[in-house]
Order: sequence, then structure tokens, then C-alpha cells
Amino acid sequence: MHDMNSFYASVEQSYNPELKGKAIAIAGNPKERRGIIVTSSYEARAKGIYTTMNVGEARRKCPDLIILPPDFPKYRTTSKAMFAILRSYTELVEPVSIDEGYVDITQLSNERHPVEIAQEIQQRIKNELDLPCSIGIAPNKFLAKTASDMKKPMGITILRKRDIPIKIWPLPVIEMHGVGESTAKKLASLNINLIGDLAKADEHVLRNSLGKNGVRLRARANGEDSREVNPDAIYDTKSVGNSTTLPYDATDLEEIEMTFGKLAIKVAERLEAKKLSGSTISIQIRDADWQNHSRSKTFQNPIYHKEVIYDEALKLFHKSWNGNPIRLLGITVSNVIDRKQTVEQLSIFNFEEHAKQEPIYELIDEIERKFGKGAIKKGIDLGTKPTYASKTSFSKDFFDDLKE
Repeated sequence: MHDMNSFYASVEQSYNPELKGKAIAIAGNPKERRGIIVTSSYEARAKGIYTTMNVGEARRKCPDLIILPPDFPKYRTTSKAMFAILRSYTELVEPVSIDEGYVDITQLSNERHPVEIAQEIQQRIKNELDLPCSIGIAPNKFLAKTASDMKKPMGITILRKRDIPIKIWPLPVIEMHGVGESTAKKLASLNINLIGDLAKADEHVLRNSLGKNGVRLRARANGEDSREVNPDAIYDTKSVGNSTTLPYDATDLEEIEMTFGKLAIKVAERLEAKKLSGSTISIQIRDADWQNHSRSKTFQNPIYHKEVIYDEALKLFHKSWNGNPIRLLGITVSNVIDRKQTVEQLSIFNFEEHAKQEPIYELIDEIERKFGKGAIKKGIDLGTKPTYASKTSFSKDFFDDLKE
């Protein structure tokens, strides 16, 4: 597993050597007191700056902190160059985000020691791109990812299956790749607090509480992971989503609905660009106390129209919002398939509704072809004015570059 260290901040330092050795951070909106820190240099982290801290708090904690806006074209260009270096060794490279990927060096290691290969890759990225990275060497993806996180920056860590009881099992489950706060709480309710507890837990209990994911996590805790490095994985889109961090904690319903409208448009545009539709819609809500809430709905027929995405997202929102101020909103359409594969499952119950709606969608599409996007809207003004937050969700768009 190859993992760039503090990627956005490191790229800024490589482009501007005057920033080296200084506490710098990248923030969604540096001028907004409530703007969120996206990443920070190791010098900033040493002074207590961390991802998700707001700009106001960061400036109070570190008055000499240099806060920069994100430069995504720069980061995507650097990412492409980094993956080009990896691919110069083998085609078995699987990107998983803008700054990390899996590399299968099984064939290479027949002639050279894996550590020698890792050292050369690390030094090339440092010499050619002036960027630090950490590398985890292991027999499978899960252990390689875990190893890459164990020593930063510029670390190379080997993790063997026999190391698991000593190096992995004593750690809290929240430290485990694939376990978030929600899953950690569910595991804690089962008296599973350490990765070792998870490794030894009763499989039936885990299945009842967490479903298939519980069984999968137990296998991971025992160092089992059969996934292969798949260079074509970037072509297999499983979901399309967009989220936005609000400039302040929002409670105004009209403003929240407008935000959902912008997100629905973005998600629909991405589905349209890839000619996809999905059968499940999910919304994400993060409140001012950093509590995350999500709710989803699965349909018989895949969806892709922005009006449907917007309407269904709002329905889910009204079912789940408790009135607390909101910091982040997101919409995701998942279980996606190529629209050519979509077979409309019409029944006597939905045929009439389908027949009524389809001409409307066709008319809207025709009007927008003639007069431009946004010429006609349903309900409230959904607005398409681009903002920093709605234009990107950091790592999602860079895959398109790698496919070129």
C-alpha cells in the first residue's frame, strides 16, 4: 500500500519551497471563521491542528498558521505524476483515492526484495516530485493499508500475519481500517473494544448485529483478505455522491432545501456524464456537534433524474432531521448500473405514475437542450451557481484523469 503523507499540504510545499518547515493548512474557505481544515502539514499537526478543525479555532491555537485555499488542478496533476511512477514498476496498480493506491509487486519480488523496491519508489517520489510517502508491505490489502498507517512520514513498514497478535490486536477497534465511529459504538455494545476482541468474537453475534460487514471485519482482524489488486477498479463506479460543508451551522429550512437542490443537480450531472442510474439513495447529515446521521431508501426502479433525487432526498431529510443545526449535507445514489442495462419493472401500481411523469422529464430535457441548463425548474430555485463546496468532494473526480 502506497500512501502519500499530508498530500495537499505537501504539494503546496513542493511548489513553494518557502512554505517548507512551516505550519500550513488547506481549508475549504480560509477567510471564513467556520471554514474547515481539510489537511495540514506535519509542522501544523505538531501544534495541535487537525483535519475538520474550523479556521477560527486553528488560528487561535496557532497564530502563525498559514492557511491556503485548495488548488485541485495542482493536486490532480501531481497525483497523475505519482501514479505514473508507480506504473513504471508494474501495471498492477489500483488507485483508491487521489493520494493512495495498492501495488502488487509479487512478480517483482521474485528478483528483488520488497523493501528494496519500496525504498526505491519512496526515493523516486521524493526526488522527482519532492513529496513524502509511506509504504506498507504485506501479503494482502488490509494488512498493507494497516502497515502504511503505522509509520508516517516517510515510513516503510512490513506487516506479516504472524505479527497480528502483537502489533494489531492490542489496538482499539476504531484504529482499524474500515471501522468508523458508528461501527465502533455497535462493537462496544457487544463488549468488543480491541481489535483482538473482534478477532475472537462469535461470528453469529457479529452477523446479527452488523450483518455481512461484521463477518468481514472479523476476518480482517484475523489478517484475512482475499481481494486482489485490480487496476480496472476505477472503472467500476458503485456510487455517485456529493456533499457540502456549510459556511455556518444551518437551521433555516429553505436554505437547507436549496442546498439539497444544488447537491441533487450535481449528483444527477455525474450520473448523466457516466450514463448511470442507481436503485438506492442515501442522505448524510452532520450536525454542529459532529454527530453523523444517514438514512437511505431503495427503489424497485433505478433513478437518475435530478427532480426525483431532490424529492426523495428531502423526504428522507424530513424523516431524520431533529432540528439540530446542520454543518454538512450529502446525497449519494448507489447500487448504480449502466442505463442500458436498466429494465423498467413496471407494475399495475406504478405504470400510471410512470406514464404521467416521463413526458414531463422529456419536455424538461428538450427545453434545457434549447435554452440551457436551469432554464426550467421544479419547486424551489435549486440554483447552479458553483461554489467551492459543491464543485468537488476532494478525491472523487481525479479517477477521470487516470482513465485518460
